[in-house]
Amino acid sequence: MEPGASDATGGAPYVEPSSKVKKKSSTENKQETLAPSEQTSTMKRLFGFEKEDISSWHRLVCLLNRPTDPASLGIFRFLFGMLMALDITQERGLSHLDYKYLDGAPVCRFPLFNFLKPLSMDWMFFVYFVMFLGAVGIMLGCFYRLACLMFISTYWYVFFLDKTTWNNHSYLYGLIGFQLMLMDANRYWSLDGLRNPRKRNAHVPLWNYTMLRTQIFIVYFIAGVKKLDADWVEGYSMKYLAHHWLFDPFKLILPVELISLMVVHGGGLILDLTAGYLLFFDATRPFAFFFVSYFHCMNSQLFSIGMFAYTMLATSPLFCYPDWPRHFFGRFPEFLQPILPFVSPAPIPSSSCVYPKPPSGSGEQQEEAHAAPKPTTPSFKHKFRAIFTILYIMEQFFLPYSHFITQGYNNWTNGLYGYSWDMMVHSRSHQHVKITYRDGVTGEIGYLNPGVFTQSRRWKDHGDMLKQYATCLSENLPHFNISDPEIYFDVWVSINDRFQQRIFDPRVDIVKADWSPFRPNSWLMPLLVDLSPWRTKFEEIEGSLDNQTEVVFIADFPGLYLENFVSEDLGNTSVQVLEGLVNVEIVDEKKNYSLQPGEKMQIPAGAYHKVYTVSEGPSCYMYIYVNTTEAELQKNFTKLSELQEKVRNGTETEPLPPELQPLITGLDDQDSDNSVIDPVVQLFLKRQRRMQEVKKRREASMIERFQRFASKKYYSIRRGFLMTAIALRNLAVGLPPIEQLTREVAYANMKEPETETETNQDERLKDEVGHGEL
Repeated sequence: MEPGASDATGGAPYVEPSSKVKKKSSTENKQETLAPSEQTSTMKRLFGFEKEDISSWHRLVCLLNRPTDPASLGIFRFLFGMLMALDITQERGLSHLDYKYLDGAPVCRFPLFNFLKPLSMDWMFFVYFVMFLGAVGIMLGCFYRLACLMFISTYWYVFFLDKTTWNNHSYLYGLIGFQLMLMDANRYWSLDGLRNPRKRNAHVPLWNYTMLRTQIFIVYFIAGVKKLDADWVEGYSMKYLAHHWLFDPFKLILPVELISLMVVHGGGLILDLTAGYLLFFDATRPFAFFFVSYFHCMNSQLFSIGMFAYTMLATSPLFCYPDWPRHFFGRFPEFLQPILPFVSPAPIPSSSCVYPKPPSGSGEQQEEAHAAPKPTTPSFKHKFRAIFTILYIMEQFFLPYSHFITQGYNNWTNGLYGYSWDMMVHSRSHQHVKITYRDGVTGEIGYLNPGVFTQSRRWKDHGDMLKQYATCLSENLPHFNISDPEIYFDVWVSINDRFQQRIFDPRVDIVKADWSPFRPNSWLMPLLVDLSPWRTKFEEIEGSLDNQTEVVFIADFPGLYLENFVSEDLGNTSVQVLEGLVNVEIVDEKKNYSLQPGEKMQIPAGAYHKVYTVSEGPSCYMYIYVNTTEAELQKNFTKLSELQEKVRNGTETEPLPPELQPLITGLDDQDSDNSVIDPVVQLFLKRQRRMQEVKKRREASMIERFQRFASKKYYSIRRGFLMTAIALRNLAVGLPPIEQLTREVAYANMKEPETETETNQDERLKDEVGHGEL
């Protein structure tokens, strides 16, 4: 790739280039950019600067403000702005904003600062509209500083408004937007350049590239360091990924277990640790481009991460020579040049840069010296920007390890998920969540549905969010005649395939519990890491069970008990002790049974029971159960499938009774309420139709898949813009009559007919039998 022919820092000593771009080999390009070969040291070839350039503060300031081609930065600005404009309509949630910020709904929210509140729904649409205009302004380089300010002010407001949506790449978007506001990224391929000739194609200081490159290096490298965690190295973090179809080629030569350990975990660790270094150096950059691009393309299919994969792809060319767009677009035909980024003339001087003295000599060198800009000395602004660049980079290296300061946000993992670059290192599963309230006046005890008054499930894993949730519940329950409520949470979590265990103390009233961002949570239960070696035994136990038998592994603390209800569907449930001592109480029978390691007992279905830990240390036990209802249903499905096949091939000679007739005629929407049809037959045909739809989707051509994808995105984006237009109209001229507003919202909600049919089918299939919580 020709853009790869460039020096690692992107800022060689200033030499005034010719007014026309010539096509050269990478070696010629580098020798021209740097000093003559006989004076070029190894350090300069590798890093683009000499030791002397960092030998004093003055030289370092000159280095960071060295004039650099703006082309690569301008292309990245355009791509980032475009991707953010798309991201606003999708992952930021513009298309469903009215569901999240519905006026008047009692919703518990989780802002970073409790004083932050969402505006009314119409004003929230306005906030997103300003954010979108800012992203478009960044893309076009139009009123660039104002556009950056519009984008980052609204972006960080929305970001701080809801901690439950935090993730690493959303945090990264905000950082890049902040950096771009400080940079001169509108010096190339921008509308500002057309309006102001002094900005058009002007040099940018080297620190613009240094800051962005270091930020991307940190994302890769710190993510790799975090993956040195034992759970990742041993292959427990993303164990399920190996079954994805993207890894099918590896299954030709490796078993799934080795794919998970070597490809998913080992490959991810090595790539993150090395990607930043490989992108930095000329010799390794082509290999880095291939592996990094492959990695991000896979991630775009493996995870729902919005524009993150494409944003990271857009950052890779930043490590190339800053003039790579001139060489790249210089290859296009002449008639396309007016609409493409320009390839000539050479960049003009800028006050943002520090220009060195021209080299002394005679002849041609003197002519070049006369053409070069006047030498300048570092001013206060150059020194300030150098200081800021260094401090910012130091802060970014420090933040992922700053959890000893914000200890209140630490749980089993350190800090709020988002700014630590610990991507995909921890996977969680929740088996049991119970919320108990107690009326502070009457003493009445009751239970709440987990997630009541909230739209998120992230609060289950974070003590700070649990405190906010409990406070919100205590404010809402008095409206339901519950005075001065006490709130207790019993949350069971498994992290990286460990035992299911409590994460918070269920005996503590979280409303009155003490919490501070700078002190550890006293009501956080410790992660039982000493029991981690049991995970190898888990695999052996699960491998010995048949397909219809499932198992749940539980660990509990001394003095506590698990209250559980076994559904009627789970007709064959038993509990077996693995370690420690437990007492099992059957509540209805009022009987207690003591169990030691290796002992097991049958648990009656349709009744409550309690498992007390009576040993001095934690107890470990497992539930083994069979969903007898579903097992019987599967048998009936098998019989119906065989009968249907016999009818179709003519081997079934007996006429079918009326309740089985749909096996031949099919099931219409009107037949769903027909009491004559057997319910099992209805369910069988619904599942069969769903399987046919899934098969049709999987076997669809690339064109059909793209059409379905494009249609879905079109209607989603369309809804976002139409709802925004309605909100802006409401703010400008007031609300219209309710009938008109209803018609407008219905028009915005319009979907493709096929999509509506599929959605309705999905809704009707929700009544199918599945595995519930034990």
